[in-house]
Amino acid sequence: MRSPMFGGFSSSFTNIGSASSWFEIYAAFSTFMMLLRTAINDLIPFKLRNYIISKLTSLFTNYQPNNQVSLQIDQFWDGMTNHLYYAAKEYLPTKISNTYKSLKVGKISKHNNVLLAFDGKQVVTDEFEEIKVKWKLVENSKDDELFENPRKEFKHHSKSKDYDENGFVLSFDEKYREKVMKKYIPHILSTYETLKAGNRTLKIHSMQSGPWKQSDLTHPASFDSIALDPDLKKDIIDDLDRFLRRKKLYQKVGKPWKRGYLLYGPPGTGKSSLIAAIAKYLKFDVYDLDLSSVFSNSELMRAMRETSNRSIIVFEDIDCNTEVLDRSKSDKFSDNDFLDTPGGVKMVKNMPMPMPRKFTLSGLLNYMDGLWSSCGEERILIFTTNHKDKVDSALLRPGRMDMHIHLSFLKGRAFRILASNYLDIEEQHGPLIEQIEELLGKVDVTPAVAAEYLLRSEDPSVALEALVKFLQEIDVSKVVVNDENNQKV
Repeated sequence: MRSPMFGGFSSSFTNIGSASSWFEIYAAFSTFMMLLRTAINDLIPFKLRNYIISKLTSLFTNYQPNNQVSLQIDQFWDGMTNHLYYAAKEYLPTKISNTYKSLKVGKISKHNNVLLAFDGKQVVTDEFEEIKVKWKLVENSKDDELFENPRKEFKHHSKSKDYDENGFVLSFDEKYREKVMKKYIPHILSTYETLKAGNRTLKIHSMQSGPWKQSDLTHPASFDSIALDPDLKKDIIDDLDRFLRRKKLYQKVGKPWKRGYLLYGPPGTGKSSLIAAIAKYLKFDVYDLDLSSVFSNSELMRAMRETSNRSIIVFEDIDCNTEVLDRSKSDKFSDNDFLDTPGGVKMVKNMPMPMPRKFTLSGLLNYMDGLWSSCGEERILIFTTNHKDKVDSALLRPGRMDMHIHLSFLKGRAFRILASNYLDIEEQHGPLIEQIEELLGKVDVTPAVAAEYLLRSEDPSVALEALVKFLQEIDVSKVVVNDENNQKV
């Protein structure tokens, strides 16, 4: 005997063509889905739901036939920058056509045009010598803390988002593997070099924690504008030119093709401006490394490996870094402060994390002229300091700091260049110029201080007279101090 419940269920399907029956089925299904969704939300944690959905999405979207080959191009390779990733990043926007619906757009300073990039939601197709390839952007999840990315290395000193690794996936038919590896990828790299040369903008790179970050080098200084003694300026330019044309000589004598400079002198004498002028003259990018942000010798080596050829590496204010200058304090802890772990890692007592190896002067010296000095070529190393006498003598010798450039106080010949740049002076201001030159021979004033007085008026006579008055006051006070000292003696 058929039960009333099944009898009603069967009758509903018998009369399924009626509008009311369809409404009943829809209402029952909607109720069931609402109850199911509520149960899932209550019983399954939010992060676990996201993880399951992402895996299911990846399972169905990343499916490819057996004859398809996929190449993973990550942003970093063995802890170093992967240049192929950045080549692809610049190359692919040139392949974006009007058919693409999902794009990134942006406008940054020093660029006149709106920039385009694809955002990974749409595959980019490229053709090369009758080969069709597909590119896809892979962006690592930054908010999935429950399930770690197995490719991400642990950084003991930093958990910065700078280490979040993106990448590209290049897919193509397996029968084109050899042509892609030997022709297509070199084509991308050569196109990237051509694009860089055509849109050449000098870059300055900085590193606080994580990889190098780059910005446009917009410093206006040049050899034509800096207030430098003409003879010293000529010596610097001649030395740079001599370095550039001596590649074969460096190879012949077995020396790395690099040159070291020490810029020393009081603050405000134009050390940073000279660095910018050298970069513009050579058309070299600048890497500004703050040694206080370097935690170990291995991190220094990693940072140096990621610098490019034809670059200037700057170590500013090295006299402020005690780790570099004072080798007698190679460790801040005595041997009794350490515990040995089974894995051979030293740990400091009462500290939860392993202590990283410290950055030392010997590590820097090893990069300058040791085995690591051959890592890259055609490089300029520039060290700056306000106190040359505080710098360890091991750094100062030739082969490490080959040319020592003393940027001293402003004197007469350099002042004429400064005044010409700031005031566009003419011959009628000659008497004031001569008076200032005479005073500069008696007092110590940096170019930065004199430039400030030249900026105080658009009238050259007013600006020069104000500078004369200032220099006279310094000269008088200097005479008074000397008289007092003589009386004490």
